[in-house]
This record gives sequence, structure tokens and C-alpha cells, in this order.
Amino acid sequence: MKISENWTDYSILATGDGYKLERWKDVYLLRPDPQAIWPASQDMFSHPKLNAYYKRSENGGGGWKILRPFPSEWEIGYAPLSVKFKIKPMGFKHTGLFPEQAVNWEKMTSLIKSANRPIKVLNLFAYTGGASVACAKAGAQVTHVDAAKGMVERAGENARLSGIESGIRYIIDDCFKFVQREIRRGNKYDAIIMDPPSYGRGPNGETWKIENDLYKFVELCTQVLSDNPLFVLINSYTTGLQPLVLKNVLTLTLKGFVGDVEAYEVGIKTEEGIALPCGAGGMFIANGAKGE
Repeated sequence: MKISENWTDYSILATGDGYKLERWKDVYLLRPDPQAIWPASQDMFSHPKLNAYYKRSENGGGGWKILRPFPSEWEIGYAPLSVKFKIKPMGFKHTGLFPEQAVNWEKMTSLIKSANRPIKVLNLFAYTGGASVACAKAGAQVTHVDAAKGMVERAGENARLSGIESGIRYIIDDCFKFVQREIRRGNKYDAIIMDPPSYGRGPNGETWKIENDLYKFVELCTQVLSDNPLFVLINSYTTGLQPLVLKNVLTLTLKGFVGDVEAYEVGIKTEEGIALPCGAGGMFIANGAKGE
């Protein structure tokens, strides 16, 4: 497991009973987490600093219950990479950032900086741009693609917060269709990142189901890889996809490229002295790449 443990503006204080108690700089939130199946060691709902908790509805969905006032949105930073992000509690318990991905940001940053050549990155299902910001900060030219206009706009805000005024191209589009067009245009990328959802819809009603579509999508993406690719990263938050599945997908689809594939669980440490699992990652790294 790769564990994110270098945050100062974010921490998980406690877990259990299907919840995690988090500190986002000066704001304390309690959110559902299906992985936290063990008994809670404390009554997290009674934490004296708790600002809000997300309560699921028996009919699906849910909403935030405000206990103590806090800003509608605020900033946090990830000091090791000098990047900043806006945080805002949104629907379906989200806040606009996945802190556990910091371990992947650090790896990609190291690979890009050590490449000693211009690197073009394609970030698909790119959400609010954590990976886009990290890669651009490292000097890469990034194409950021997501079907949700609001998420792409937030990615631009995060980039500007991090001092990035150029280097990221923002695209609002269905990722599958965008890659198909890039193939026709003959555009190539040295690195590809993707955070595919379990299920989703594109701007024109296109459907995506990860179990049915991931393999053929990664296979399609190999056609926009340059002749000397640096890395390909797949993130999966779907508990049904084990790391070995991602490794197999990358090994089979990238067999024409020279490099190694690793796969791993992703987690984040808690103040209880444990690590909370947060999905899986699979990464192809070119032979000779020197990222730490």
C-alpha cells in the first residue's frame, strides 16, 4: 500500500462505524466511508470542533448537517509540492479533493522533473485537477479533460491558486470521444492519467461503466501515447477492482511499450495509528525513468 502521510492542512482524526472524521485546515467534517467497518473508538458526532457531517438518506443521496459555522469554501495547501486547492462541501459527500492522491502526485512530479525533456500529459476524468496542477507545477504541458463544466472551472481555480497561469489546456468533453478525436488529429502524449468513475454519463448522455469499459478505453488510449511514453496511471475508487486487475489491464494493453507495471492499494494514515484504504492504483513506468 502507498500511504499519503505528508499533509499538514489535512488529517483524519478518527474512523469507524462507516465514517471518518477529517480536519480540512481549520474545518472539521464527518463523512461516510464504506471501508471503515470497525467500531469507532469515540463518538465522532460529538467531537467539540465538528462543523458538519454528511448523513445519507434511506432513499438514496443525503445532505450536510451544519453544527458550527464555517466558510462556504476555503483553501488548503500541500506543502511538499507547493500546490493549493479550494475545498467546498458538495453533493454526495464530496469536498472537491481526494487527499490520498498526494502519493501519486509526488511520484508523477518526480518522473516529470527527472525526464529531462518536455512532457505532455493527458489527464482524463480529471475532476478538479489535483493531478493536473501537480504535473503542471513540475513543468509538464497538461490537457485536462472532464465532462462536468463545474469541475473543470474549479480545476482552473486550483491552478491559479498554485501560481499556474499557463501550461494547462482545459477541455469539457466526454473522455472517450475526446481520445477518439485526438487519434484522428494525430496528437500524442508522453503520459496519461485517468480517474474513471464506477458509473457516469457524458455531456450528451454517454454512459460509462468501469467493468465494461475500462479495458477498451485504456486500449484506445495507447493510440495517443508517444513512441517514448513516460508513465500511464489508472486510479480506481471501485472496491470491486483489485490492484492486480489494474496491473493486468496495463500489462495487456501496453505490451508494445518498454517498461514496468506496478499496482497497489492507496491509503491515508489516520491519527489512530492506522491507514484507511482509499482505492487502488496501477502505473506503467518507462524503463530508465528515474522518479523516486
